[in-house]
Amino acid sequence: MSIFTSPDGTELAYRVEGTGEPLVCLPGGPMRAAEYLGDLGGLTRTRRLVRLDLRGTGGSAVPADRGTYRVDRQVADVEALRVHLGLERLDLLAHSAGGNLAQLYAAAYPERVRRIALVTPTSWALGLGTTTAQRLAAARRRAGEPWFEEAYPALEKFYAGGDWDDRMLPFFYGRWDAAAEAHAAREEDQTNLEACEAFGAEGAYDPPATRAALARLTSEVLVLAGAHDGNPTPELAEELAALFPAGRCVVQPDAGHFPWVDAPEWFADTVEAFLAE
Repeated sequence: MSIFTSPDGTELAYRVEGTGEPLVCLPGGPMRAAEYLGDLGGLTRTRRLVRLDLRGTGGSAVPADRGTYRVDRQVADVEALRVHLGLERLDLLAHSAGGNLAQLYAAAYPERVRRIALVTPTSWALGLGTTTAQRLAAARRRAGEPWFEEAYPALEKFYAGGDWDDRMLPFFYGRWDAAAEAHAAREEDQTNLEACEAFGAEGAYDPPATRAALARLTSEVLVLAGAHDGNPTPELAEELAALFPAGRCVVQPDAGHFPWVDAPEWFADTVEAFLAE
């Protein structure tokens, strides 16, 4: 684990693994320690992964000002990491809610971005989101799964305002096996719930301004969706990719929200090919 200091004095941690050119990895959650990304399906064979623990998660310190958990205020942390690493331009990979941080960073520092891989990203920063009806429709496509009859009512209840229910977890993976269960079991311990609530607090997003800025972005952008994911759905991922001048969408078959867990080799090969272009 390595440490650098953010502009407001908060000490932030990152972990480096692998060989090759650096790939800065921004975790989702929101505000889940980057440990859950693992080696991203074996990307370490060709890239040096720099996995950032966002402030208040993993090895990073809790900030003096808890308002800095808001995603737009964390853009400065990513830029400080770039400077600390001595990189002229970044290759970025961002997962899920981390996609919003990557989008805001690219809007603020377009000249510092070489390529961006957005993996099953949410896009609140651009005013995009899936409805409850769309999420439930995606879930119903899993009706043939052995766990569906128990899991689907729990999901319906949750989207109607109920509490979280672990029986819903299989919907987030392409297949519910031992690897998926082990990955899901660590989420609660890896997530800063206070920071999660503050991540998208009022004022975090200005979608029209961010859309306008990213419409001028020249960097290549890959949006990788899971065929079984409900947020984003493949359709929403296509819509997101179309907002970037050099954006494209790829849908990973039989994958959920964590595609590197579902089919590591397929995922790593696809991202490697994009970054190597």
